[in-house]
Amino acid sequence: MVARFFQEPPELGNQWDDDALLREYLGYTLPQHVLGALTPELSHLGDLGGRELYRAQIADRLNEPKLTQWDAWGHRLDHIELTPLWKHAKGLTAEHGLVATAYATDVFGPLARVVQFAKNHLVQASLDVWSCPLAMTDGAARTLLDSGNTALIDRAVPRLTSRDPSTMWTSGQWMTERTGGSDVSRTETIAKKTDDGWALEGTKWFTSATTSEMALTLARPEGNAEGSRGLALFFVELRDAQGRLQGIEINRLKDKLGTKKVPTAELTLHNAPAIPVAGLDDGVRKIASMLNVTRLWNAMGATWGTRRAVALAQSYARKRVVSGALLAEKPLHLDTLAEMASETSGVFLFAFRIAELTGRIDARVATDQEIEAHRALTPIMKLTTGKQAVAVASETLECFGGAGYVEDTGLPRILADAQVLPIWEGTTNVLSLDTLRALAKPSAAAAMFEEIGRTAAAGSGPALQPVTDAIDRALAHAQAFLGRGDRLGYEAGARQVAMTLGRTYEAALLARHAARVEASGGDARRAIAQARRFARGGIDRLLDLDPSEAAAAAL
Repeated sequence: MVARFFQEPPELGNQWDDDALLREYLGYTLPQHVLGALTPELSHLGDLGGRELYRAQIADRLNEPKLTQWDAWGHRLDHIELTPLWKHAKGLTAEHGLVATAYATDVFGPLARVVQFAKNHLVQASLDVWSCPLAMTDGAARTLLDSGNTALIDRAVPRLTSRDPSTMWTSGQWMTERTGGSDVSRTETIAKKTDDGWALEGTKWFTSATTSEMALTLARPEGNAEGSRGLALFFVELRDAQGRLQGIEINRLKDKLGTKKVPTAELTLHNAPAIPVAGLDDGVRKIASMLNVTRLWNAMGATWGTRRAVALAQSYARKRVVSGALLAEKPLHLDTLAEMASETSGVFLFAFRIAELTGRIDARVATDQEIEAHRALTPIMKLTTGKQAVAVASETLECFGGAGYVEDTGLPRILADAQVLPIWEGTTNVLSLDTLRALAKPSAAAAMFEEIGRTAAAGSGPALQPVTDAIDRALAHAQAFLGRGDRLGYEAGARQVAMTLGRTYEAALLARHAARVEASGGDARRAIAQARRFARGGIDRLLDLDPSEAAAAAL
């Protein structure tokens, strides 16, 4: 009998053992006694992420949240049944402090964010975008703490940061309405004063994590002016003591391209009880803390998404035989994997550097210059890493050929889920304009360029000279562009300058990482090769734009 061929699928191992970049980074970022104490937990999470949780994710591929609006006797239920993996994830979150660790500054000081995201990095790729409610939970905790509203802080923050699954809350973030996503100034939800406080009336068109215990949302108090200044930020508890939704109806679950396990819903609010978080106006400015946190989570989603994609592609390359040899032995395929790996490392180092700055700000030890750099770099981080995540995911599917396009391999989900990252928390163009606004402040621009320059200088050396030369050229080009006077050309090039700054900073971080690995006595050959490869692939995305030509081409 002739043996028939069946291709072996890719496999994952312990994601802590297999992630040299994560181990290297934590090795020079965390004090050795802290890393030593954390290593057993990180190894355990790495094993879960690569084995048990990954297998459960594949087995549960077709299961999605289900909405039951009515019972058999006509009572309104609006019950969303979550998938088994999501139910399990809440207990895992509490046990390992996937949110709570960020607030353990008494233990980890300004490095609490680094520790938090190291834990998440090892498991989230196997948790079906459970990071979505965690991002909003973390953002809500930070926003409430920054608000100074003692009653709400005492009520919600201990629950949002709890390590007990029975008491832990998650939070939603309800901003998007039919009038638009990023343009919240046109919010139509009205806040009415009642005898008992405040109640909300309106429709929220796109709300993720609708099964959460609370949410933060924008509404316009009756009589307030139009525009964003007239909006206020409100705290909403979704259910009463009996577990019934309070003035909230779930119209439908959204049918999305990806993030299928996230119960994203359209809601109608009718006399939903609400509490002002911090005054009755200027609500958009008061959600800045939340956006900084959720944009960081978005970029972190790109880190574990790209890492998972590359890990699967590398595993497959060691199994798939083409023309008598493994893909891992084919020079062209190795070149493709090298490009994907260098992009993935750039994503990781950018996101974790912003986590470092965020931790310093949370712990109130950041300098003014670090705060300014954080403000300028956060939107750049989010837009750059979101685009990279989609590119790496797309390339990963190609690495599998036809199998990458077949749903039951689980591979198309990687691309579908990655596609949300340039959209959530502000699209590329919205964040590019936000970058221009941030850099219009001279001190912010100076702080950002100083941060990039100092990082690049720390990665200098003969082997890295091509990288630092490319960084110098790109920074000079970006600075020249930011000094141009015509408004139309300035705005038309916002995306290109933001992407140039993002990729230039990643090149600097890659070079510095290589130098740090070498200084610590490690084998820096891989890190040096990735930095050189990344810079050679192009970091300067600026063009000499003619806005009228761009408009003609677009139309």
